Amino acid sequence: MELLGRRDGANCAHGAINGVYPAGRLDRDSEGLLLLCDDGRLQARIADPRFKLPKTYLVQVEGEPQEPELERLRQGVQLKDGMTLPCEVARIDPPDLWPRNPPIRERKSIPDSWIKLTIREGRNRQVRRMTAAVGLPTLRLVRWSIGDWAVAGIAPGQFEMIST
Repeated sequence: MELLGRRDGANCAHGAINGVYPAGRLDRDSEGLLLLCDDGRLQARIADPRFKLPKTYLVQVEGEPQEPELERLRQGVQLKDGMTLPCEVARIDPPDLWPRNPPIRERKSIPDSWIKLTIREGRNRQVRRMTAAVGLPTLRLVRWSIGDWAVAGIAPGQFEMIST
């Protein structure tokens, strides 16, 4: 299995490396961990929401999250496609991340802050929709980990080979 960044991961996802497929997906405007796998069973277990593998995101949001918004996220949020499962969420200090390209928009009159959010399902654009539903639009979204695998120490566009 490989941990890859967006450019390499996209190539593998389109068959550039035979027998290696993404276990899950990242939206075009999201960053972070993309797991690529050459084991079909493991790939299905990672990607299938029935197994509820935790996915942790570092999320830069517009505004300053207060306890009522965080509690709504913890309890689950009503989206157009139904109620989300409860999640884990906490305010965090700005993480030491690679520069964003292109950079996020910054507004002098509106503060931004960071939260760490862990979900156990994987709906389309779920984290962005959840934060928007509680009044905290997402500015930057970085998938930090899936289960025990994390992007810590891996530069954008780089990968790490691991064995399971």
